[in-house]
Amino acid sequence: MADKRIVWLVSSLEHLGSEALSMPMMTEGDLTRLKTYSSPEIRSGVYFATGLQEEERGAVHKRSFKVLEGLKKLNIQADQAPVIAVLGSGGGLRAYIACLGVLSEMKELGLLDAVTYLAGISGSTWALSSFYTKNGNMQGMEEELKHRYEKNEWHFDESLDKTIQASRRENYSLTDFWAYLVVSRQTRELHDSNLSSFKKQVEEGVLPYPIFAAIDDDLQDDWREKKVQNSWFEFTPHHAGYPALRAYVPITEFGSRFENGKLVRPEPEQDLTFLRGLWGSALADIKEDKAFIRDYFKDMWEKLKFLTGAKTMIYSSAAQMNVDEMFLDLLMAYAIDQDDPSIKDKLCVMQQALGPETGEFGKEMAEMIQNWNEISPEKKEQFLDYLLDYLKKTQEPITKSLSCISNWIRDKCLLYDIGTFVKKTLNCLQTWRWGTVYNFLYKHGNIPDETMCSREFLHLVDAGLAINTPYPLILTPVREAHLILSFDFSDGDPFETIRATADYCHQHEIPFPEVSEDQLKEWAKSPKSCYILRGETGPVVMHFPLFNKDNCGDDIETWRKKYKTMKLSDSYTPSMVTDLLRVSKENVQKNKDKIVNEMREVTG
Repeated sequence: MADKRIVWLVSSLEHLGSEALSMPMMTEGDLTRLKTYSSPEIRSGVYFATGLQEEERGAVHKRSFKVLEGLKKLNIQADQAPVIAVLGSGGGLRAYIACLGVLSEMKELGLLDAVTYLAGISGSTWALSSFYTKNGNMQGMEEELKHRYEKNEWHFDESLDKTIQASRRENYSLTDFWAYLVVSRQTRELHDSNLSSFKKQVEEGVLPYPIFAAIDDDLQDDWREKKVQNSWFEFTPHHAGYPALRAYVPITEFGSRFENGKLVRPEPEQDLTFLRGLWGSALADIKEDKAFIRDYFKDMWEKLKFLTGAKTMIYSSAAQMNVDEMFLDLLMAYAIDQDDPSIKDKLCVMQQALGPETGEFGKEMAEMIQNWNEISPEKKEQFLDYLLDYLKKTQEPITKSLSCISNWIRDKCLLYDIGTFVKKTLNCLQTWRWGTVYNFLYKHGNIPDETMCSREFLHLVDAGLAINTPYPLILTPVREAHLILSFDFSDGDPFETIRATADYCHQHEIPFPEVSEDQLKEWAKSPKSCYILRGETGPVVMHFPLFNKDNCGDDIETWRKKYKTMKLSDSYTPSMVTDLLRVSKENVQKNKDKIVNEMREVTG
């Protein structure tokens, strides 16, 4: 049972051979088509790309003119625009705020105009999506953030409504709960817009081309053992898919149902709030985070009871409660602690409230109650499912039998909506199921790996569980990056991302600057604000640790403890937001000349 031994859901998958994974460089014909690019027709269904996809190629081409203009303003003359990428690591709310600070300062100093790609993982994806939602306008960003965390602005009712709606879907997972009830609370944002809404900005070259990272959770074993490239999954305003397989679907069709490469059941495009939950779902310690989610779940239930004005649910006063209230309270108690001894008592009181009309179901219920402490968790779950189904058939809707939780629930939800939400969330907690979406490669005849196309569902999660920065997506040969500015907002060792990327690149013969373990350990003792790494081939890498001796002095550990990854936004004050923005901006300010020099070097 996953509740006793939580493990990531994995399935064995043989990775494709090196021939299938190698990606050809852009040909002369590709370059000719790039120069004569015109807007492509709208795609539909699964497709394969041997180089840069047509939409991305056109956007990058348009962006190259803006890059040349930006370089000129920095007194850099170039005939051809280099490909410069800015990467943001994970780190929860800390990464979200710090990444916004970096983007703001880079724009203020004119550096962002010379950037071709922006790519992020986890908390940085929250910042990037906010940046694009605001059309790249960073004016007033700091004051807006301070206001959000000063006023503790968060609309619980809207977030819960979104989560209950999501629970009606077949592929509901903890990602939905996390996105609408946790990430929205952390960022104080609930986005109804979609990733495809960024298309115009990037197709015209006004803003850098964005790439958002995730990994395939079912391939975790293959990643740990072989660092398989198949694990990485990317999202852009145009597409979603596996770069290593070169297999994609239009972003507007991500989450829809496919068979043999064809769209068989369209679903609405996933909103940004859900995607932010998917991109930012890294959980370092599973046991600790399971407790965190359960506590969060419990807190949500207390808010629900507050909205209803419901009486404290003490079973000595059970006459004042109806069956609906009893059932919801029972589910919540079971979700928080399956071994809670009061659960059996709650079942007894509920049996009495249902009365003798239950017939055969009543006999089964009596037997379950009698043997409750001895039966398996699986049978307990099955019984709760039967109980929910029984109530659906026999009880009046919540609008008649239960005081309305509030107008928004009264108008939209019935007992079984809330019960289904609680029950599904409980099941997801027990199986630790995240990021469930339809597999667009399902039954696809052109995929040589049977395991990849035999899964009906994918489970996509935070790419920080592999490498806490999106290097593998930028280092694909077709993107031909010349300079990478990597801003590291990680918790702990700020060079772990360099270590992990170097190992990944070594295994797959991808050019990346060589670094020694002794060197990384020495740097980690007292990190500076910027490190420049060069290799014989491949891109130049500039690495920027968030907390360093240049902006934090001797208090680096104090800063790290102050901004822990799992720190709830409720404990963030406006002054904390201001301080975090300041140190992140200083990493850009103090190193502007170095950045400009490296930009000049890669144009030569």
